[in-house]
Amino acid sequence: MKIASLFLLAYLLGSIPSGVWIGKIFFKKDIRNYGSGNTGTTNTFRVLGKTAGFVVFLMDLLKGSLATCLPYIFHISSINPLWFGVFAILGHVFPIFAGFKGGKAVATSAGMLLAYHPLFFLYSLILFLIILFITSTVSLTSMISLVLITISTVFIPYVAPTLLSEPDWLLTLIAIVVTIFIFIRHRENIARIKAGTESTISFGLKNKKKHPQK
Repeated sequence: MKIASLFLLAYLLGSIPSGVWIGKIFFKKDIRNYGSGNTGTTNTFRVLGKTAGFVVFLMDLLKGSLATCLPYIFHISSINPLWFGVFAILGHVFPIFAGFKGGKAVATSAGMLLAYHPLFFLYSLILFLIILFITSTVSLTSMISLVLITISTVFIPYVAPTLLSEPDWLLTLIAIVVTIFIFIRHRENIARIKAGTESTISFGLKNKKKHPQK
């Protein structure tokens, strides 16, 4: 009963619709009616600005981290903490507090990894930032990063055991499922990338090419 209650709590934590609440409380806007209609970090940046976007990113990240920490907090050792992170991801994607229509779960998945393996999270964050610098496109970076991170869970233990000391097949399995799901959730972004109409950010090589220094 205790474990079931904690799974429910993890789902409810994930269900907190950060972007929707921040938009409605502080900007009197429902971000689902603007931009891409997504409730996550990228659309919040686009619709509400950098400060709101950063706050939403942190909230979504912490949702995944806190949910993953629940078994540590309540001294449960019989279940891998990743499963609680998975329930937070499900809550973020299908939030009970927002009509079961949520975000794409990139930040919440990152929060799960942060709580589960901070050093591997740091490696993943650096990888994400490098790719973002090259592409200047958040959606494309998210998809490429997840593929590389998933592959890394298999090979890193053999080439850089300091980052990940041994193969973690549950982490790899969850990474594969999350990656597939992220690609599905980015169908519209993929279409815009192919058409050359996907939004870019003011960071990285692509932006510099568009706006060369004088």
